[in-house]
Amino acid sequence: MSHADTHSHDYDHDHKPKGFVKRWLMTTNHKDIGTLYLIFSLAMFIFGGALAMIIRLELFQPGLQFVQPDFFNQLTTMHALIMVFGAVMPAFVGFANWMIPIMIGAPDMALPRMNNWSFWILPFAFTMLASTFLMDGGAPAAGWTLYPPLVLQGGHNLAFAVFAIHMLGISSIMGAINVIATIMNMRAPNMGYLKMPLFVWTWLITAFLLIAVMPVFAGAVTMLLTDHYFGTSFFDAAGGGDPVLFQHIFWFFGHPEVYIMILPSFGIISEIIPTFARKPLFGYVSMVYATAGIAFLSFIVWAHHMFSVGMPLGGELFFMYATFLISIPTGVKVFNWVSTMWKGAMTFETPMLFAIAFIILFTIGGFSGLMLAIAPADFQYHDTYFVVAHFHYVLVTGAVFAIVGGVYYWIPKWTGNMYSERLGKIHFWWSTISVNVLFFPQHFLGLAGMPRRIPDYSTQFAEFNMWSSIGGFAFGLAQIFFCIIVWRTIKGKGTTKATSRVWEGAKGLEWFIPSPAPHHTFQDGAPVNDGHLAHVSSH
Repeated sequence: MSHADTHSHDYDHDHKPKGFVKRWLMTTNHKDIGTLYLIFSLAMFIFGGALAMIIRLELFQPGLQFVQPDFFNQLTTMHALIMVFGAVMPAFVGFANWMIPIMIGAPDMALPRMNNWSFWILPFAFTMLASTFLMDGGAPAAGWTLYPPLVLQGGHNLAFAVFAIHMLGISSIMGAINVIATIMNMRAPNMGYLKMPLFVWTWLITAFLLIAVMPVFAGAVTMLLTDHYFGTSFFDAAGGGDPVLFQHIFWFFGHPEVYIMILPSFGIISEIIPTFARKPLFGYVSMVYATAGIAFLSFIVWAHHMFSVGMPLGGELFFMYATFLISIPTGVKVFNWVSTMWKGAMTFETPMLFAIAFIILFTIGGFSGLMLAIAPADFQYHDTYFVVAHFHYVLVTGAVFAIVGGVYYWIPKWTGNMYSERLGKIHFWWSTISVNVLFFPQHFLGLAGMPRRIPDYSTQFAEFNMWSSIGGFAFGLAQIFFCIIVWRTIKGKGTTKATSRVWEGAKGLEWFIPSPAPHHTFQDGAPVNDGHLAHVSSH
């Protein structure tokens, strides 16, 4: 099929079709689909956050106030599934759709119709997932990990949830195929792999991870389904199965999944920091290899989530040391970001503030991860709030901060309007202070022994839980404020028009410095998208 055939003739990039349905439902334009992904992600972020607010409301003080234990467990399960598959991953796919064609000089994504399909699966899948709340027995209540035998106690909601998860997996795989096909086949002439911006590199590697692990998750939940409805015994010890087998399969998916949610963040941060430090990224090639190294190692550390299941000592030692190894390429990245800022002509606009906060707070999450990687110590930390604190530092002050920083960074390009810098900075400080009030006390709760996923607790944990909940409500409110900022920017209220040199600084910087310092501007005979192909206007 020729590229011309993949676009309807009435849909060219300059003359968007009239009418809401044709413009949004039938779109094959990478920018419109990117916008749909980002709006959907924001809606899921608010919905998943609302569930978290109910959780923190219940934990504000000891005793059962607002929800029953079973409903509390449904909330924790659904909050996690919605945040992981509905908020964080679609946001990154939205960034990929918007920015990858522009960054590599391609006219669109390689498979535009599949692109449309992979998005429109999502709203239906999440409607089905959320509808389990309304069924007899409620939503699944076994944590986001869906461990048997607990998950098999549920009613028919399990089948519905599994079907929704299959649809989400199909969407992710289609998106990943599209990203790989686009990057490998549609780069501008002369753009070799080691001239691609780092955001493009992180997404290429993430896409391979997605294709590798989503079918594993699909297999695990299908086996749950057949155990529940068809009399198989994959995970039923009475029939010769083993519940720990599920954990192995789940975490073989689950650990690379964590990196699927953080690698594109690394790419976004690697675009923001060179811009506001006004220097090319330090150690570009080492960043590419570090990203690939993290992706490879993510496949051989899965059982560090399972130290307490009774695996042999040799297994515990292997998974402990393999986990330690991941800190090396991650440390390379942090070193390179700090080195990029070193002696740079730095300014501190909102995207840069989020990027710096990302580096500091993500590193805290990395250190607590190293603590959890120590097998004998993990026996103490396992299933406590220390684990909750760890992965929220990685996924909230990591992935979510990178997403928000990326939105501030690119929204002038997307909308043609400059966001309000004053409101952006208020949002940054409000979010950063409240998110630490929310999650930092949970380290102490976990070290003191408070178990996670329990709606009631001993009075000795009351004060830290109160502070954690206050931080949670403040952080939730800050994100409503963020929605208002985004809406005002889209509508152009109280904003200025963005120029073609929006982040202009000491050295005449354009939209983004592509991560490697280029020798030319890729404009000799290459397609130029919007006239803003990634390049530095002066060295």
